[in-house]
Amino acid sequence: MKSIDLAAIDLNLLVAFEALYAERSVTLAAQRLHLGQPAMSAALGRLRQVFQDELLIRVGREMQPTSKAIELAPGILAALQQIRQTLERSQVFEPLTSQRCLTIGSPDYTSYVVIPALLEFCAQNAPNLTFRCVEYQKDQVGALLEQGELDLVLGVFPTLPPQINRIPLFQERFVGIARQGHPAIVRGSMSLDTFARLPQALMTLRRDATGEIDQALARHQLQRQIAVTTPHMLVLPAIIAANDIVAAVPDRIAKQLAALYRLEIFALPVETAPWTVSVLWSRLADQDPANEWLRQTLQRVCESI
Repeated sequence: MKSIDLAAIDLNLLVAFEALYAERSVTLAAQRLHLGQPAMSAALGRLRQVFQDELLIRVGREMQPTSKAIELAPGILAALQQIRQTLERSQVFEPLTSQRCLTIGSPDYTSYVVIPALLEFCAQNAPNLTFRCVEYQKDQVGALLEQGELDLVLGVFPTLPPQINRIPLFQERFVGIARQGHPAIVRGSMSLDTFARLPQALMTLRRDATGEIDQALARHQLQRQIAVTTPHMLVLPAIIAANDIVAAVPDRIAKQLAALYRLEIFALPVETAPWTVSVLWSRLADQDPANEWLRQTLQRVCESI
């Protein structure tokens, strides 16, 4: 069987077939596509050459499809419908009706602070959207975004991978947390020597035992006593509530943990610089309406957290 030369077929030719098959009339098909009758007749001639069949034959006052046209019609009409749906999805995003699943790269901290507010907003404004939150390695973020494995990434990024865009969401700072009634806390603060001497819990993803707090203490020739390290933010309340162990954590998560557990927040006795939590996305997805909507929504919900 001789194969069809796809180079000889453009999308308009298939659209012409659709109109001719539906209307069974060159005149009506031309009107449907807002073309002149000679142009539609020419399209029918090209279709006959491509498929080597008459496709439509005049029988009485109207044209009837040949068996070849009847065989071709379901596939061509389905293909055109699929193309239309694909183009519509790429140009329009309706959050109220969309059932899209969006993948967000997010560690424990941003998941705990941001995702509940995002889901609360979506419950009213995008009820059928679903989200998949996954952890990531920072050195792989650029590739994961460009390959489409992640739609967006939340986190702290002093430098950006190539071809990646960023919008700042909010600034964060460290505070201390301890069990309620901890004897070392006086009027919401703690002395520098006491802070360095107390056993501490450290949340770290790098499997090390140092952080910005250690650098700040080192400027005072002090070193803190790390009693436990963990990659999981949410294990800290159980550790701290049951011991005299203290920890330095981001302010937003400290407020939420203190409200849920018997914890007390105190000002750190060392100076630490604030940092910015941002959302990242690939330039390849810059014009994706769903991606753009999610970026704008994250900015909106982060204004109130």
